[in-house]
Amino acid sequence: AGFKPSYVNEIEARYLESYYFNHNLSLNNYYCGDIKDLTELSFTENYKNIDLVVGGPPCQGFSMANRQRVIDDPRNKLYKTYLELLKNVRPKLFLMENVKGMMNKSAEILEDIQNTLGEDYTIDIILLNVKEFGLPQNRERVFVIGSRLEKVNAKTITSNIKLRKVKKGFSLGDAIDDLPTLQPKRAKNTRGIENDEIGYKFRKVDLKETKYKNYINRNKSNYLFNHTNRFNNDRDIEIFSRLPQGANSLHDSIKDIMPYSSRNHIFKDKYFKLNENEVCKTITSHMKMDCNMYIHPNQARGLSPREAARVQTFPDDFVFMGANNNWYAQIGNAVPVKLAEIIGLELIKYLK
Repeated sequence: AGFKPSYVNEIEARYLESYYFNHNLSLNNYYCGDIKDLTELSFTENYKNIDLVVGGPPCQGFSMANRQRVIDDPRNKLYKTYLELLKNVRPKLFLMENVKGMMNKSAEILEDIQNTLGEDYTIDIILLNVKEFGLPQNRERVFVIGSRLEKVNAKTITSNIKLRKVKKGFSLGDAIDDLPTLQPKRAKNTRGIENDEIGYKFRKVDLKETKYKNYINRNKSNYLFNHTNRFNNDRDIEIFSRLPQGANSLHDSIKDIMPYSSRNHIFKDKYFKLNENEVCKTITSHMKMDCNMYIHPNQARGLSPREAARVQTFPDDFVFMGANNNWYAQIGNAVPVKLAEIIGLELIKYLK
């Protein structure tokens, strides 16, 4: 959207390595460690003219079932540390992303942030579903926006973001159909093995031009990254093959081989085959464990990391570092790139 990062913080080294690899920033702009270390005045005094602070502190205490007050819940310590950073840096704008459950605490959170930052900030909270912005995923996330710009109320910003919604968007098929076909990976302990059947960490390709490919890519690249398959046992592959699109573990086609039939009420979503004509279900970091809930619509396997990244609207030249399972975790934890751009374009126009 036009911002240039002044400082980047992440506690997981592999996640930070991915960010570093894909951005032209000096190592001096990075800190791998606890955000709490960055709230010290000796650090924040160097950042007194910041336009925007962005963060998504993990907060299990925002779950829909939680009845405890936000400020009293020990699981929300990263949220409180994030507020401490905002209080010390005092950016012109700030943006916080979090899970849908945060909306259940919206009044309390707005009051808490206002009390922490003071009356010179206006603050608003919105729940957005990325499919309403044309992106191929059913993903609801909460965004808190704060402004201390004169004549720029946070409610104006959130209202204008909502105006960017579209009536018709991309489907899962639009997002992934042009990517190379992959076969099921049946062999265990094959880390580092790459070939035409199970895919590659990176390879030269000649993909056809599609509207979606042009939408997510600013730069043209002849290379495809992180498009490789993961191991599945023969039973899972058979289940992947039999299920029709849109079906889950309760479908009759797999009744005779479903391993959890006595606990169907618990495991109905153990398997789910995605529908190419609809938006994808929410991409999550659980994919690092298995992709049984993200079965490819037309191939007997789960989505590859690149396909998950396509759904999350990462450009094709964005490279994920670390091990394969680590790629899924990074992709699942991310805000969809194009939604971030939509919000960023709205924020930056007030700064200009």
